[in-house]
Amino acid sequence: MRKSSTTKDVEESIREILAFVGEDPRREGLEKTPERVAKMYEFLTKGYHEDVEAVLNKAVFTERYSEMVIVRDIDFFSLCEHHLVPFYGKCHIAYIPKGKIIGLSKLPRIVEVFARRLQVQERLTQQIADTLYTHLKPLGVGVVMEARHLCMMMRGVEKQDSIATTSAMLGSFRDDVKTRSEFLTLLDRKLGG
Repeated sequence: MRKSSTTKDVEESIREILAFVGEDPRREGLEKTPERVAKMYEFLTKGYHEDVEAVLNKAVFTERYSEMVIVRDIDFFSLCEHHLVPFYGKCHIAYIPKGKIIGLSKLPRIVEVFARRLQVQERLTQQIADTLYTHLKPLGVGVVMEARHLCMMMRGVEKQDSIATTSAMLGSFRDDVKTRSEFLTLLDRKLGG
């Protein structure tokens, strides 16, 4: 398979970075590193080539259910756009249907589409909430994300136990304190507890 000039350019850039940090890119252990890194970045940023419409793939259904739906503890991994190092954690999503529900497995897929792009946690949280609000037209949507950022853990302030929490509340989750409070209370509950 012939590599595109874009992939070759990325590989050459990685060789330059290896030389910049004082390594020999021709060393046995590093010979294939540029190719591996190019493939890794292609995978870690695949969200740029994925379409939310395709992910939803006719998985929005008419249903008379109108109580809160929550999917908690959705694992995610993303790359900080400021340093190109990972941040990772859990995403919690809730919505109150207004005639339409979504297949539950689609919620983690939506998270994945946006997480597999260069991101900041604040934008990632809002993109997930906006997507659900736009496509489901529910009474409300709440998204809470908790993440550890390697840019804070490995460099800079080097605070290993810091967790960043962001939220996006739309519709009834923003306007009704009781709805927001119910969501946040349910996030604290343990399974079976």
